[in-house]
Amino acid sequence: MKPASRIQATIDVLEKIAANARVPMDSVIGDYMRVRRYIGSKDRSEIAERIYNIARCHARLGWWLEKFSVEDTPRNRVLLWLILTEGVDEKRLKDLFDASKYAPDELSPQEIHYVKLIKEGKYSGGGIDHYDMPVEIKVECPPLYEDKLKAYFGDSFESEMSAMLQPATLDLRVNTFLASKEKVMNYLEADGVKTKETALSPWGLRCESKAYLAKTKAFGKGWIEIQDEGSQAIATMCNVKPGMQVLDYCAGAGGKTLALGAAMQRKGRIVAMDNDERRLKKGRDRYKKAQIADIIEVRCIEDEKNRKWLKRQKGKFDVVLTDVPCTGTGTWRRNPDMRWRVFGPSLEELTEIQAEILSKVAPLVKQDGRLVYATCSLLPDENEVQIEKFLKSHEDFEIVPVPENLGSPFMRLTPHRHGTDGFFTAILHRRV
Repeated sequence: MKPASRIQATIDVLEKIAANARVPMDSVIGDYMRVRRYIGSKDRSEIAERIYNIARCHARLGWWLEKFSVEDTPRNRVLLWLILTEGVDEKRLKDLFDASKYAPDELSPQEIHYVKLIKEGKYSGGGIDHYDMPVEIKVECPPLYEDKLKAYFGDSFESEMSAMLQPATLDLRVNTFLASKEKVMNYLEADGVKTKETALSPWGLRCESKAYLAKTKAFGKGWIEIQDEGSQAIATMCNVKPGMQVLDYCAGAGGKTLALGAAMQRKGRIVAMDNDERRLKKGRDRYKKAQIADIIEVRCIEDEKNRKWLKRQKGKFDVVLTDVPCTGTGTWRRNPDMRWRVFGPSLEELTEIQAEILSKVAPLVKQDGRLVYATCSLLPDENEVQIEKFLKSHEDFEIVPVPENLGSPFMRLTPHRHGTDGFFTAILHRRV
């Protein structure tokens, strides 16, 4: 594709994203690319990267559009992005926007006017940031959560939120049941993927640059899974041992189930439950590849037989992990569109679901067992407040403090402090 065609494709996808407010951005991009096989891999990568970068600047681009009294359209957002961040000059812009085949329409007189204003320096600042911007605009904090995040982070609000603007790292979890970290690192390096060990997860590796893992031997053999270091850390908080009985209640596609199974060295039993049969099926395939399927029992919560079965499991599990549905505010590095659009239940609805899950699984924990509650949320409503409410009505549980570097007594990870996504984990011990 020509550069102008890639620009037009970016505009086209952004228009589709705007028209599909209830569909996540990555799904819209995937659907667009899937039916346009003529778009090469390098073109796809450049288009997707530009779209994600523009999404990470949603509030700031909106501020500039308002400053120039320009209509908020995907075309104008792309145009401003090219000027403010990629440094494209007026001549080059006219070349890109020349109305040729597959290229954007020519620049209008109004567009040329504000291009000149910016390029001639008739505004204060440099790049996309501006000293007149309110801090919540500069750090891309959505109004829906602004007060809560300012109250929680306090003086660290700007630095914590700024760290959420950077693209996420590419972290891998080594399946230590099949291979050692050293062996995996050597195999990956032989395939051109350099990694380093992670600080928080004993199973983790972080790629030092972009990597295409699908063709590596380590991936093909089931030795690695893509998983954020913070997500791996949640699994370590479960402290599972070979031979245990474990329930992963909100297992989804099985990311943490895989980590637990490898840590148990394929000895014991894990019950993976979720209300999404489609996601559970994805998990089954992954368990087989990782060679731990023998100890994993998959049960869909939507099945009435499984709900009845669950009621008979009181006091049966050494560890119950509940990685509950949440706002996903801790994943904004990966999903920048989630800052501005709500794809699922509201915060109020989610906190009710979370409380219900905690109450439902608490009786399943053995005496002297542990209940691990986790979210990928930054909001206290879904984290500390939720645990405080639970403990008031469940006096047989107590908090097990995590190490101070993780945010004791609860694990509180953020990109700024730990280089991971935003995660919360509470470890609760059931008294004997």
